[in-house]
Amino acid sequence: MQIVLFPHPALRFPSVEVQRIDDALRSAVQKMFALMYESKGVGLAANQVGLPFRFFVVNPSGDPEKKEEEEVFINPIISSRRGMEFHEEGCLSLPKIYSDVERPLEITIDAFDLNGQSRKRKIKGFLARVIQHEYDHIEGFLFTDRIEADQHDEIYEDILLVAEQFRKQQAEGLYDGDEGIEKELAVMAANGRVPAGFSTTKKPTPAPNAE
Repeated sequence: MQIVLFPHPALRFPSVEVQRIDDALRSAVQKMFALMYESKGVGLAANQVGLPFRFFVVNPSGDPEKKEEEEVFINPIISSRRGMEFHEEGCLSLPKIYSDVERPLEITIDAFDLNGQSRKRKIKGFLARVIQHEYDHIEGFLFTDRIEADQHDEIYEDILLVAEQFRKQQAEGLYDGDEGIEKELAVMAANGRVPAGFSTTKKPTPAPNAE
């Protein structure tokens, strides 16, 4: 499993609800947390690893030692939003690109956890922003869709460089072409569950500094 870069088709694919909480889902969640920490992130959505499902993981501290702050949101629904503020955001699928994004200060969210328990609560501050960022992902939006045209112009060249990197990965055979990826996403979505032994890429990613 690995984090996909823009414009991988999963980032815009309509995510579907998780139909079953099983060992494959739990395994995917643990791998997502590991990837998130490795990339110095505070949240990661399922479609950022090529899974077309409505769930995401967060840890606002970004610290793997603070397990008590880890949360998994499955089939979430944000029912209310209050207040607005600007704050800088980035994205693990658009690495090293940042811009100020306006979002509500407080939200009410209802979601299932890995035990299948549903919980509705109000959340505000930084955690609310992290959740909204990841919620946007499963809705098919990126933070760059939430910024003004002049802000987008400032980071446009950087976005193109990320896109070129993804296309290079496709050319090297790490991923199928867009049409092939979309077909795989559709099959997973129709099944409603994470496939056992799921891999984001077609072939293993070389280990860092491998000979």
